[in-house]
Amino acid sequence: MRVLGIEGTAWAASAAVYDNETDDVFIETDPYQPESGGIHPREAAEHMREAIPSVVETALSAATGPIDAVAFSRGPGLGPCLRVVGTAARALAQSLDVSLVGVNHMVAHLEIGRHRSGFDSPVCLNVSGANAHVLGYRNGRYRVLGETMDTGAGNAIDKFTRHVGWTHPGGPKVEEAANDGEYVDLPYVVKGMDFSFSGIMSAAKQAYDDGVPVEDVSRGLQETMFAMLTEVSERALSLTGRDELVVGGGVAQNERLQEMLREMADQRGANLHVPDPRFLGDNAGMIAVLGAMMAAAGETVAVEDSGIDADYRPDQVPVTWRPGEPPAPGGDRSDEIRGAEAVVTVEDGLVTKRRVPKTYRHPALDERLRRERTVEEARLTHDARRAGVPTPVLRDVDVRESTLVVEFVGERDLRDAVGTTRVQSVGEHLATIHGEGIVHGDPTTRNVRVDGPRTYLIDFGLGYYSRDVEDHAMDLHVFEQSLRGTADEPEPLVSAFEGAYADAGQDAVLDQLRAIEGRGRYQ
Repeated sequence: MRVLGIEGTAWAASAAVYDNETDDVFIETDPYQPESGGIHPREAAEHMREAIPSVVETALSAATGPIDAVAFSRGPGLGPCLRVVGTAARALAQSLDVSLVGVNHMVAHLEIGRHRSGFDSPVCLNVSGANAHVLGYRNGRYRVLGETMDTGAGNAIDKFTRHVGWTHPGGPKVEEAANDGEYVDLPYVVKGMDFSFSGIMSAAKQAYDDGVPVEDVSRGLQETMFAMLTEVSERALSLTGRDELVVGGGVAQNERLQEMLREMADQRGANLHVPDPRFLGDNAGMIAVLGAMMAAAGETVAVEDSGIDADYRPDQVPVTWRPGEPPAPGGDRSDEIRGAEAVVTVEDGLVTKRRVPKTYRHPALDERLRRERTVEEARLTHDARRAGVPTPVLRDVDVRESTLVVEFVGERDLRDAVGTTRVQSVGEHLATIHGEGIVHGDPTTRNVRVDGPRTYLIDFGLGYYSRDVEDHAMDLHVFEQSLRGTADEPEPLVSAFEGAYADAGQDAVLDQLRAIEGRGRYQ
């Protein structure tokens, strides 16, 4: 099967031909280059109208036989650009009398990595201009395990570079400047597997305005943003029990980000695949490859039903073209367990948790995070227990060694024993600690332990004290994302969890949860 793919979600007017018998991919791309500032949707769409015919012609001339299907990027992306590409794809499919396939751009980033790596069921980190998220496969769909709560990774960097007067795209310029800079401390915001770049952008701009050399700010920007992305990737691996990671998106071309991800994977014993550079940025090759998989599975679309969707979420796509996922490792107790940020040993009813140094992070940043999280976990575990929520009893704390000793609780993680009664207990527990001004920070199904009738909250390392409704709602958001990433039928569990929280907590928190969901990059 030969598939013509057309990509045009934002800046790249691209066409490709993929032959699934030879696994050859020919790609022709004409990028949009704004004269100043960032991407202007109207100008980008004009570029698409001018460039798409020529890149398609070039791609077709490289085909070694007839085209069997036309695939196009249906979304997410800039509406004016998507409409140009959709129109071109429909016209080509009709003129060639072949099938039409509408592809989710973000799923294509994941699938090209899975296809090229040969991995069975990897976690995927996508980092592009407008987007940043972590995806995992569960029960026939790709689930958003974590995502930016404000702006995409590339757009965040571009905001800083526009502030200092650099032209688009800013990523390569920051990467070059950072090579000559000294690390400066900037805000680090990770909430479960979600993250935020707005604070770090404001701080970076202010540091530059205050006279900090732009090379130093660029170094701090890279070290902080990419450490956040690497950490949430490791958290996703830990949550899902997977040991394979692929990356996608234009920002993933950054050598420092690749280095961090590689160090994390090596330290964890996981496998990392970084696709060829031509498959990292927006490109039609990934559209054509996924289009061939979908066409073979019968996932074609009639012309009249082929409208674009600028907010097309990856978890809206039924994944029918791939086999079921292999089982994840179970939650059986062992003497040593490696979590996302710590090594845990169990002996004589006690758990020793040591936050190991993360070599991918800058040493100063790593030392600060391990120290602060150890102190907060000790305080919040004690205070939550005093409020009436089951938590481990704290036995010892060594801040210098970033080590805690607590009693062993539960028979297994909630991830491995999820059920309605259990998630209702979590809703009640979160409502209780929120009433005391405590935010857990990372209430995933791996940070809840269960045995018999009891449900325990553990690992308050990302927690803090706050009575802000937004912070409490983020706890709910993190837990629900983890349910969707680890439970076969998550929606009834989500409803039960929210019902229990509503009975014990504040309605304002649930209202704010809806607002947070609306801010997601793919909502």
